Amino acid sequence: MVLSDRLHVRTILLNGVMTLLKTMFPGVNRESSALGFGCMRLPLGEDGKINEAEAIAMIRKAIDNGVTYIDTAYPYHGGESERVVGKALKDGYRERVILTTKLPCWAVKTHDDMMRILDEQLEKLQTDHVDFYLLHALNAGRYQEMKNLDHMGFFEDALAQGKILYPGFSFHDDHPAFIEILHDYPWKMCQVQMNVLDGDYQAGIEGIQEAGRLGIGVVIMEPLRGGLLAQPPADVRAAYEAFAEQRSPVEWAFRYLYTMPEVITILSGMSEMGQLDDNLAIFNKASRDELTDSEKELYTDIKNTYLSRMKTRCTGCAYCQPCPKGVKIPDIFRGYDRSLLREGGCFKEGYGKIAAEQADASRCIACRKCERSCPQHLPIVRYLQEIRAECEA
Repeated sequence: MVLSDRLHVRTILLNGVMTLLKTMFPGVNRESSALGFGCMRLPLGEDGKINEAEAIAMIRKAIDNGVTYIDTAYPYHGGESERVVGKALKDGYRERVILTTKLPCWAVKTHDDMMRILDEQLEKLQTDHVDFYLLHALNAGRYQEMKNLDHMGFFEDALAQGKILYPGFSFHDDHPAFIEILHDYPWKMCQVQMNVLDGDYQAGIEGIQEAGRLGIGVVIMEPLRGGLLAQPPADVRAAYEAFAEQRSPVEWAFRYLYTMPEVITILSGMSEMGQLDDNLAIFNKASRDELTDSEKELYTDIKNTYLSRMKTRCTGCAYCQPCPKGVKIPDIFRGYDRSLLREGGCFKEGYGKIAAEQADASRCIACRKCERSCPQHLPIVRYLQEIRAECEA
């Protein structure tokens, strides 16, 4: 976003006239801002822990300027995200938002664990209920485990006690698994990964459309592919700049999503105040008009350019961390992909810095703990070996 745009959004914020794009969750009668605050990438201090003062200030500023959807989860920031969100939503802010958190299915060993974990989360969030409560990161196998532990009975009890208002799920698997889960329970919301690159990946656009036909609201995660779409290579940036309508790469990425009629809210993991300001400006002028044919052609070209030059498609979610041997898998994968997107780019220097920290691929023992945790189902061990061989050649 150029300086004039930043000055414009700051003027809007100061004058208090921000009106974000909003829409209704079907079957729930709750209005939500199209921009949601995702609390997986909150600002950090020098010690690597959440900068609480900055995070609270950002969350409250977002709400004061029209954001009504806050998303967190049990494992985010090592379990600290929910606690910080709870602090941010004090002083009347809780009543102004739709609050979502998630049940860490991998931590559930018995039926009673579900309610125990929910109660722990409510205590950290300092509230007596959450609006949406999701089964976190479902795939076909994990969903079967939840069925075996009677998640439906848990939802019935939690709903009857008023601890949750609406059941939902977040998803990382293939399209057939998504359709099976979608039709198996009267969900009120599903959270899926979608962006310019992922139209035929995981749930896919067809899955989103099916959710819309069933009257299930769709919330989007990874709209910027872990930040990859915010910093495009030169040829992608040139394609955007040559288009008649001028938008920043981030705005182009969000526009791809907010024009989908099934999409209610798009989560953005904002880690600094400038990102929040930029996003507020984008959604302040957003509209749900359909994409033009020329815009569709542009997105197709952008997608093909990215995918032809990427290897791992890692989003940097860090579900693979901590590695038992300290391998910094997200740093390696995302650094490598970004090097491929640069003209003449090379990852040897970046890999060397990771090796100096004793966190490179040479420490991998192929235990595959990371692969079992990866929501993208990446062949992590193979990629590590290939990147190591290339960088050490």
